[in-house]
Amino acid sequence: MTADNSPPSILIIGAAQGIGQAIARTFAADHYHVILADVSESVYDTVQQIRVDLPPASLAATVLDATDLKAVEQLAENITELLPDAQQNLQHVVYSAGAGSGKFGFPFWNMHPADWKRVLDVNLMGAVNVAHAFSKVLRANLRDNSTKVVDSTLLFIASIAGQMGSQTDPPYSAAKAGLINFMQVVAKDLAPFGIRANAISPGMIQTSLTRSVWQAWNDQQAEHDKLDYKQWGQDKLNNICPLARWQTPEEIAATALFLASTGAANITGQTINVDGGIVMHS
Repeated sequence: MTADNSPPSILIIGAAQGIGQAIARTFAADHYHVILADVSESVYDTVQQIRVDLPPASLAATVLDATDLKAVEQLAENITELLPDAQQNLQHVVYSAGAGSGKFGFPFWNMHPADWKRVLDVNLMGAVNVAHAFSKVLRANLRDNSTKVVDSTLLFIASIAGQMGSQTDPPYSAAKAGLINFMQVVAKDLAPFGIRANAISPGMIQTSLTRSVWQAWNDQQAEHDKLDYKQWGQDKLNNICPLARWQTPEEIAATALFLASTGAANITGQTINVDGGIVMHS
């Protein structure tokens, strides 16, 4: 709880399904006030379902297209309307929106440069819009010029694709690489204010995005080479993942909860891989 006994607050963009929804559920279960934002109006259904599953949950929802800078700025200006009456400050922001091209990009010239724009807009520029608008909100939460807020954070959901030049979907891979680099810039610029920024790179997770990657691959195969989704995924995991198992949205959410905690007070500018060992660094 915060000093006024109201719950700590978090805004999650891209929260209607998948990883974003898992993050919303995890923070709600940990007694945060959770604001769910998504381009899809199904975000309201998500809130209703979380309320059924977690009756004490403190929740709010809004529709947001993060690629629309004016809409993001408007939400930032009006964010207190979505906070509990006793609370004035938003403390944490998560950018979990993501989109693939829906095409199989190997080799890269199978795609057209026109296929890149929406992927870059959603995965990178949406995050840039959110960082610009909400870093201003988080900075405004400083009590005075000499006091740092050490429990405010920005978190970006990236991907191991952004660290390994994935050939499956080149625009997605490039956008996530740009997101990781941008996160490091954000972390450096916000450090003087005591505000932390990090990224989580999931590995292989059974989300609609991963299924679309499989579908794009499968559509390119000769009939005798086609695999069902389950077999395709397990074969891929056996080849690239030392632990040879799927990662889950709940595992990403647990990492997000830690990164927002005071236990992570000295962690900023980092990309945490939750990937079963696919990408390893010395």
